[in-house]
Amino acid sequence: MDRPSDPDPRTTPGPEPVSGIPPGETPPAETGTGTATGPYRRPVRGWAAGPLLALGVVVVLCALFFAVYAIVLAVG
Repeated sequence: MDRPSDPDPRTTPGPEPVSGIPPGETPPAETGTGTATGPYRRPVRGWAAGPLLALGVVVVLCALFFAVYAIVLAVG
């Protein structure tokens, strides 16, 4: 079984001494896309009032539905 030999460094793509990146090779990734870009905003903790109120309304409506359903089953 033949083992692949090491590639020839003269034909292997890599940084060129003068320009840094040869034509056709992918340049390094940009570093300006991190989370530290833009103005700093302090994170808010906890739930906002709107979603909490909507969740409470849904829970109350579901509880009322099942209570009325239980009463209808008990009477009928």
